[in-house]
Amino acid sequence: MPETSRRHLLLGGAAVSAGALLTACTSNEPRNAKDTAPVASAAPAADDKPGTPVTIGFAGPQADHGWLNAINENAERRAKKYADVTLEITEGSNDTAAQIGQVQTLINKKVDVLVVLPADGKALTQVGLQAMKAGIPVVNLDRIFASPQAYRCWIGGDNYGMGLNAGRFIGEQLKDKPNATVVELAGMDSLELTKQRTQGFDDALKNYPNIRKVARQAAEFTVESGQAKMAQLLQAQPTFDALWNHDDDQGVGALRAIAQAGRKDFLMVGGAGAKSAMDAIKADDSVLKATVLYPPTMAASAIDLARALGQKKGIGGMAELEIPASITLYSAVVTKENVDDYLPTGFN
Repeated sequence: MPETSRRHLLLGGAAVSAGALLTACTSNEPRNAKDTAPVASAAPAADDKPGTPVTIGFAGPQADHGWLNAINENAERRAKKYADVTLEITEGSNDTAAQIGQVQTLINKKVDVLVVLPADGKALTQVGLQAMKAGIPVVNLDRIFASPQAYRCWIGGDNYGMGLNAGRFIGEQLKDKPNATVVELAGMDSLELTKQRTQGFDDALKNYPNIRKVARQAAEFTVESGQAKMAQLLQAQPTFDALWNHDDDQGVGALRAIAQAGRKDFLMVGGAGAKSAMDAIKADDSVLKATVLYPPTMAASAIDLARALGQKKGIGGMAELEIPASITLYSAVVTKENVDDYLPTGFN
């Protein structure tokens, strides 16, 4: 099971200020003063104190899923924390042309910084390039643009890491069981992120030769699809030892199908970090024993980064004068032992 320390809580499961995204590492080993090498002066870092006013334009997809709604809520809540931030937020759309128009409107308003979670990263690349050429730095949130020239900084989750850590957790639970079998309830196979999650899961299972994946079904990130596809898996596989479900929203439906079938003979690991999943893990009264985070608090951190960019500041704990070009969040595993730490980050 991966480490779930406070450091991972900050980077992977909770919104943090730009001044605390990264912390400096120090050694406990004493050093002779004459052996101490010169170090760079600390870079000016963004903090919570009011500074230069910054107008941030925020454009995301339609909030038709619990995780996407949490993205919008995290961005708005974070912006309200800062007296020096004005947030211009769009309505959000899954229609590519509509979202391009919304971003162009923000460009025309001459916002200081843009934060964009594109409905389609490839399709929105040109408008990202347009903003950058206009001198407006872009924080690309999660779904990545096709060109690094279209953004100043990318921040997002680790889809491969989700699968990897889900596989590691299941592997450790079943490592002593001969001929163990697992099944997978994936997300939409048309999405690259689904393929990455499956690849990470499969790679992790390679470390456990006693475990074999015997079935996989792709759902659509909805309660209804989760219930229907899980029912099919249960009918096709009368026995198995573990289930990994890519998404906690569709997991609500999966749990319904499992309860209807009266099955309690396996353990389940969810994905993304919904509050409903964390509540079930804490209650410990179902097959759901863990969920792997894909934290929507990344939107709050994107606001922190945008503010730092607008104020021309770096990140505390780093010598660099600039923020990083990319930040990948950690996919922590939430279990009964640490669920209280992560409950505040759970989304509805």
